[in-house]
Amino acid sequence: MNMKSVKYGQLIRLPKLLKFVKIQNFRLPFNLHLPVLLRIGEVLGLTWDNVHISDDDFSNNDTHIYIKQQLERARTDALEKLNNKDVLFIFPQFEERKNATRLVLKTPKTDSSVRKIWLPNTLACFLKQWKEEQNKYKEAYGDKYHNYNLVICQPNGIPCDGSVIRKGLSKLEKEAGLPHVVFHSLRHTSTTYKLKLNNGDIKATQGDTGHSQADMVMDLYSHILDEDRRVNA
Repeated sequence: MNMKSVKYGQLIRLPKLLKFVKIQNFRLPFNLHLPVLLRIGEVLGLTWDNVHISDDDFSNNDTHIYIKQQLERARTDALEKLNNKDVLFIFPQFEERKNATRLVLKTPKTDSSVRKIWLPNTLACFLKQWKEEQNKYKEAYGDKYHNYNLVICQPNGIPCDGSVIRKGLSKLEKEAGLPHVVFHSLRHTSTTYKLKLNNGDIKATQGDTGHSQADMVMDLYSHILDEDRRVNA
């Protein structure tokens, strides 16, 4: 999806979408994705050792996350041919039947994708609450819990792939009565909001999005200016 295709109508529909997110299990990846501009693989690959929400972090107004990896589904034969290049961890197959693909944690595609992102206090509190809830799942499952230290995972600790997110978004759209969008388009919408709030601070926004080129953010900002000029007219 081209950044310039983000429409003003998408922005004014966002509050309606947020109301429905509150009552969905989908709310955790959505809340991680929207305020801090993570890609879907970065959301699903986030681990607790890269989430900094201690009491000291709150006191110092320094709650943040580090993006150092992303979760992807890769073909087994491709992994073998590339000798597991850039792969940090390969998850075991959790189904009895053999699959031609594997879920992996890998390094981001570009150096700019490795970044520190400061969290809004509301999101930091939400993550703290979720960590406590996740610990209850660990206790309930006991030895059957698969502990990969993932922030987003199934109740028994098994990683979620992108299809789980896509199904959650599809269900959300139907219940909210909204047109279909891909999950990545929400990242563009969030970028638009951030640029509006910081009066077009391109470099600060690029630091959060992890875009390798500022031109991509510039393209979106020029679109925002056009929308504002249209409103002014």
